[in-house]
Amino acid sequence: MPPASETATAAAELTPLQSIDEDWDTALAVVAHPDDLEYSAAAAIARWTGQGKTITYCMATSGEAGIDDIAPKDAGPLRELEQRAAATVVGVSDVWFLGYPDGIVEYGLRLRRDIVRVIRQARPTIVITGNFHDTDLIGRPNQADHIATGRAVVDAIADAGNRWVFPELLNEGLEPWGGVRAVYVAGSPMAGHGVDVTDTLALGIESLKAHAQYLAGLGDGAAERTEVMVTMMARRAGVRLGVSYATDFEIVSFVPTRAPAGDDLAAT
Repeated sequence: MPPASETATAAAELTPLQSIDEDWDTALAVVAHPDDLEYSAAAAIARWTGQGKTITYCMATSGEAGIDDIAPKDAGPLRELEQRAAATVVGVSDVWFLGYPDGIVEYGLRLRRDIVRVIRQARPTIVITGNFHDTDLIGRPNQADHIATGRAVVDAIADAGNRWVFPELLNEGLEPWGGVRAVYVAGSPMAGHGVDVTDTLALGIESLKAHAQYLAGLGDGAAERTEVMVTMMARRAGVRLGVSYATDFEIVSFVPTRAPAGDDLAAT
């Protein structure tokens, strides 16, 4: 008998996806590492920037522990450059890095506060993050940085709207922002929504290939293997959505709170 996680994943692959809400203008994507978005959400982000939406990237780490034969002090700046190049491919110009140590990110108040800071700076309607569940799409243990970052993102959204949580941010001129409507969780085994990326899948793959040094560190043929993997995942999601290629997301919904005077929140 297959493990319960594999059974649940197989069942999810047979469940139709609902079309994702695209009635928004601004999003903030917060993930653990450079390349996390390129493996999961980049094709969808290319679609959304093509619609005129503004999306900001924020990485908890610089991915400095991700290339075995390059020391972290050299790999970090390199991976930041590759992430900025990857973002440009899909129409994203603002890329921020929080500077947490790659591989040993810990969930806690400091991480939540730093994510609250970027939420208040970007003031998004939608937040995008990566899978924070204990297992990945095929039932393997999820990477610890992914879990810590994703869970902190979800908690930071409520924190961002409460002026009495991390009040020191008020001294930085960062007023509360309670305008987040939902978190779109990419790469989640609980995904129930999807977006058609038939026209932008190639851009998503091109953005992944911008991580050239990282992929080279994975061995010969890594770029080709990852392209096949990303295409296969998009095809499977497309079947569930009824299109050629799709990106799927788990949706965590929030009820936006009243923003400070002068901010006009769209009705939900």
